[in-house]
Amino acid sequence: MQYVLLIYEDESVYGPDKNGPAMQPIRARHMALVDELGDTRLGGSGLKATAVATTVRTEKGQTTVYDGPFAETKEQLGGFYLIEAPDLDAALAIAKRVPLAANGAVEIRPLIPPMPR
Repeated sequence: MQYVLLIYEDESVYGPDKNGPAMQPIRARHMALVDELGDTRLGGSGLKATAVATTVRTEKGQTTVYDGPFAETKEQLGGFYLIEAPDLDAALAIAKRVPLAANGAVEIRPLIPPMPR
C-alpha cells in the first residue's frame, strides 16, 4: 500500500531562508533517511516557505486566489515522503524516523488507489 508522510513544522526554526545554515543539518538527516529507505521511498520533496504559496479557494461557487497559505497555523506543511509499506504499522515505523528540527508532526495518509482508465 502507498502512504504519504506529510511533515509539519514551524518553518520559522529555519530562518528566512530554507537554504540557510539552519537547514543544512536537517537536510543531511533527510538524505540519510532517503538512502536507508531505498526503493521503499517512491518520491517526496521539501516545500518552499509559505511566503511564496498561493491558494485557490472556492466558497459558494466563487473562486478566489490568495497569496500565502490556506490557513495561519503554528506548523506548516514543509515536505512529504511517498512510500510503499505493507501496512500502517510499517508506515508508522518509517514516519517515526523522519527528521524534525524541533517540534513537529508527521501525518500518515494512505493513498486511494488510482481509478482505472
